[in-house]
Amino acid sequence: MKISLSDLGKRFSREWIFRHLSIELETGNHYAITGSNGSGKSTLLQIIAGSLSHTEGTICLLNEIGEIPAEKYYLHISLVAPYMSLPGEMTLTEILRFHFSLKPILPGLTVDEIISQIELKKQAGKQIRYFSSGMMQRVKLAQAFFCNTDVLLLDEPCTNLDEAGVSMYQSLIEHYGKDRLVIISSNDPQEYASCHSIIPISRYKETH
Repeated sequence: MKISLSDLGKRFSREWIFRHLSIELETGNHYAITGSNGSGKSTLLQIIAGSLSHTEGTICLLNEIGEIPAEKYYLHISLVAPYMSLPGEMTLTEILRFHFSLKPILPGLTVDEIISQIELKKQAGKQIRYFSSGMMQRVKLAQAFFCNTDVLLLDEPCTNLDEAGVSMYQSLIEHYGKDRLVIISSNDPQEYASCHSIIPISRYKETH
């Protein structure tokens, strides 16, 4: 998988969030998008995911078959972000089964095994609304990492995680991020320690 961004720009009202961003991102590499709060890191991830339109430039997803239509991006990309919500009335088992009925699970895994890997076996039958914020983050990470997708987009992936949760996240990166294209939006080095390349979003700010 390759993601090609060419002269990409995003503007809200009259303000350019970033502009003239050109870069190629390839499978097997991990990239970190860094910058201050409100600098446009999350905006860029949403554009790559296809959930937000860009103002100028082009974005292209390519696999071995050819270019992927924008309406099919979701089949190839998994996203974790703080602003994502989970349906509170569903149990952990129900929400994961539903999720993996929409997007394919990694070969050889079951929902029960995934629940064990994110260390929430005792909560398998509990409704999500009774979960702590850290437990919810573990569920979001599971939805992304255990999908059989080529691309992982991780927006501040350790949000609300305690020390054990951060260790779990780093284990997921090590075991399930090896052969994928991973893009991490973060200011926290422990979140993007696996990254081969750093992309400071400030590099693509208008200076006038």
